[in-house]
Amino acid sequence: MVQPKPAIGPNSSQVLVRFAFRLVLLSTFATFSTQVFGTVFSALLVLSALFCAFVGMLRREAIFSPVFTHWDEAATCAVLGHLIAVLLMELFRVLAILMPRL
Repeated sequence: MVQPKPAIGPNSSQVLVRFAFRLVLLSTFATFSTQVFGTVFSALLVLSALFCAFVGMLRREAIFSPVFTHWDEAATCAVLGHLIAVLLMELFRVLAILMPRL
């Protein structure tokens, strides 16, 4: 049985460069925000995860592929966004305990 040729897409190094560029761009946008950096960065990462998932769906990329795809970027952005949000909430909780209101 002849296997169909897979579509030629970006290799993993291109995806990693694209992801690094996305992180730099999002952190730059979050830096110039008037809100807290972590909150804005977390929200931008979640929006980026939704965008990557949408693009992966439009391009019909395989979710479990041997190379990195938009689905992997979406998962990484979602995990990073959630991790930053949780760490930021924990930091605010610790600061509220250590420095009570006067």
